[in-house]
Amino acid sequence: MNKRIWIIICVALFFLLPFRIFAQSCPPVEHNPCQNNDTECLQNVVNSCQSQANTLTGEINYMDNQIKLTSIRIDATQTKIKTLLDEINQLENEVQRLEGVLNTRLALLLHRIPAAYKRSVVPQFGTLLFSRNVSDFIARAQYLSAVQKEDASLVFQVKATQNSYNESKQTREDKKVQLEQVQQQLKVQSQQLAQQKQAKDALLTQTRGQEETYAQLRREALARLAGFASFADSQGATLLSNQTSCNDWGCYYNQRDSQWGNALINGQGSGCNGPCSVLRVGCLVTSVAMMASHYGHRDISPQDIAFSSPANFSVGTAMLVRGTISVKNMNITRSSAGALSPDTLKDGPVIVGVYSGPFGTHFVVVKSYSDGTYIMNDPYIENGSDKSFTDHYSLGSVFEVDRVSM
Repeated sequence: MNKRIWIIICVALFFLLPFRIFAQSCPPVEHNPCQNNDTECLQNVVNSCQSQANTLTGEINYMDNQIKLTSIRIDATQTKIKTLLDEINQLENEVQRLEGVLNTRLALLLHRIPAAYKRSVVPQFGTLLFSRNVSDFIARAQYLSAVQKEDASLVFQVKATQNSYNESKQTREDKKVQLEQVQQQLKVQSQQLAQQKQAKDALLTQTRGQEETYAQLRREALARLAGFASFADSQGATLLSNQTSCNDWGCYYNQRDSQWGNALINGQGSGCNGPCSVLRVGCLVTSVAMMASHYGHRDISPQDIAFSSPANFSVGTAMLVRGTISVKNMNITRSSAGALSPDTLKDGPVIVGVYSGPFGTHFVVVKSYSDGTYIMNDPYIENGSDKSFTDHYSLGSVFEVDRVSM
């Protein structure tokens, strides 16, 4: 009987115990469960929201909480900068004060050294010789002892002041180094805040605030990314070195290049059946970078595109949007070029999407057509510049042909 009672009590306590709100749902920022801007609590909210951001409302709540967390961190960093500046100013004043004291005591010490030297060369019996009586001798001896003590005390004071001066200077320099680090941290946080706000604006612009539009765009983006990842994973994607080469046409880039292979596209650590790295899903990003180099912009690398504005990517994913993106203040427009044909290539190179394997998709740059052969730059295969397209893919596998303009 007692055992049954304890079981009932335990079950009742289980349902009565309060739970943290963020463990159950992703609250809008105005209903945040965290008090007094608790950053640890807010971080837990953001983590919870990220795992539940599968609707437009959930994504917006996630972004709002992320923006609030970054704003609070910026406030804390700015307060820390102000504190450090006050401390540096106080130390600067202290260093100047100690420098003045030290100079005064050194000057006094330098003045008293010759006198001390003269006293040291007068034999002890000289004091007795010049004394008028015993009382005078005792007075002279006491005076000499007091002077010697004062000299010793002055030397000690000089050393102590010098030590304090050096310590204050070192502390001041340490604080300056710390200030530079915190200022750099503030710069990074400010950039993060700007990116987070841009991501939210881009999401609302792309979806027009409609859940159905968001769901459709997200499904399409994730399906594309899954195809890229399937292609790369089926090939056993590994990093390569020294893949970049440039000539009169432009530059060949490889998505597996160690320069950027591990870079996350649009900061997406998941959502591509794993991390959304250039290595795994960067064929389109890399192809666009090659096209940019063809048009004279060799300063735009695959990593530059991967790290560009969130507005360049579909609904907060790693999938580049169709249309115009902006990278390093340059507009790059990708639009349909129809079907792949020799005539299509008369107007310049194109980006071509192909099916590869049962579930994989991939993008390459087809540069030209000559003697019945399409010549491509493949961003995946090792040293994949100027390869025959049909040696690796069939013409029937082509599902998309895009033209790029700048």
